[in-house]
Amino acid sequence: MGSDRFDVLREQVRGQVIDEGDAEYDTARTVFNGMIDRRPAAVLRVSQVADVMAAVRFARGLKIDVAIRGGGHSAPGFGTVDGGLVLDFSALRGVRVDPGARTARVEPGATWADYNHATHAFGLASTGGIIGSTGVTGLTLGGGIGYLCRKYGLACDNLVSADVVLADGSFVTASEAENVDLFWALRGGSGNFGAVTSMEFRLHPVDMVHVGIIFFDAADGVEVGRAYREWIAAEPEEMGAFLGFHQGPPVPFLPEEWHGRPVAVIAGMWTGDVDAGPRHWQPMLDAGPALGSFFAPMPYPGLNIMFDGLSGVPGLQGYWKADFLKALSDDVLRTAVGFSPGIPTVHSANHFYPIDGAVQRVAPEATAFAYRNVNFAPAIAGQWPDASDNAANIAWVRDYWAALHQYSEPGGYINFQDADDQSRIEDTLGSNYARLAELKAKYDPDNFFHINQNIKPAVPAGAASGIETRTPTEREARPAEARQNQGTPKSNPAEGASTT
Repeated sequence: MGSDRFDVLREQVRGQVIDEGDAEYDTARTVFNGMIDRRPAAVLRVSQVADVMAAVRFARGLKIDVAIRGGGHSAPGFGTVDGGLVLDFSALRGVRVDPGARTARVEPGATWADYNHATHAFGLASTGGIIGSTGVTGLTLGGGIGYLCRKYGLACDNLVSADVVLADGSFVTASEAENVDLFWALRGGSGNFGAVTSMEFRLHPVDMVHVGIIFFDAADGVEVGRAYREWIAAEPEEMGAFLGFHQGPPVPFLPEEWHGRPVAVIAGMWTGDVDAGPRHWQPMLDAGPALGSFFAPMPYPGLNIMFDGLSGVPGLQGYWKADFLKALSDDVLRTAVGFSPGIPTVHSANHFYPIDGAVQRVAPEATAFAYRNVNFAPAIAGQWPDASDNAANIAWVRDYWAALHQYSEPGGYINFQDADDQSRIEDTLGSNYARLAELKAKYDPDNFFHINQNIKPAVPAGAASGIETRTPTEREARPAEARQNQGTPKSNPAEGASTT
């Protein structure tokens, strides 16, 4: 696979094509999760939509795999692939705001920090993640949970339109007015239906918010969790805050003796009248003996990047799991407390995100995101610096998830699932899976876009397209099998498990 193999592609694109013969190759192939050490045949640093169209046709002609990299955070490493072509959108990070229409047009490599910086200039925002370096496109395609979802719904609920390059290299726009079925599938169906080259979002008035972070001893987590579940259910939708279990971070408002020890945390923001913020936070301060707390009015983008220095650090080893919960029961809380002493590092997190309010006012069949009748989305994100700790830390995540899953729904939040969760794809997409499989057969009958939590076409690809099919089973099994075997580190410990 020498460089001459990609000379044809170089002639067809304006972006830079980097292969194994180039000095930049190792930098270009690196993704957020340090556990991923894959060697693509080439990386295309996309410069414009025409590059994507040409690259898809080129890869299709050579019958090589294509991976899409936006923010690069995919925990399973779906932003890269061994022996294939990576479409790297990281140079395309523009955000254009129309303050009159209250919309924002976003390029595919933009992060939520980019997005929030641009929209905040106009006192506007929409639901994003809790880490600023997460990619806008990938998070939205999987649904998109964030601080604003109780008030304004998921990120995908605020999507107005998307430009997409399909598996045959053609370009379409999907919205409520055109390609309506594709638009439906993009809102929760993840990266299965094409390469998204821009997104347009609906914006809402969000400017200064009242931020709160409260730490408790993790041993008090059951009592704190009971208070939290009653408080968040009673609070207006302007309150967006999660319950989490961490190692105490080295922050000035947490006593030093609690740094590195298991803590429970309530973190988030009040988006109503800023002066009313302290009153709305007070019930959680009264929930138990707080170890430390921080409250302050700040611009919304400030909260969105507050945890980047902990969970948004590139190069850490990472392994994640996720579920959905109808209730934050005492059994769930006791499980969280029981596993809190094993939290791998200060970079790791176990969060319970509230997804009630506006999220539940959207019908399960209105978008591909079907889980509209649950109240919480738990995520277990194990992250650590040393690959020699992989076996123990992966085991902790898996054991914790197994203990928690008995109280959970069958499916889980797709953006926090890992490669070995592929077997859960039908449960994760729930009642919408059958329709998504039909649309996969319509828009990607050969399963060209399969480096993802993959939806298989509902009908044989040859019957749908007349094109000789390529069985994706081995391609899908490789990352899952590799991850399942990571309990014992290999001679190259970086081989293995970041959300695009």
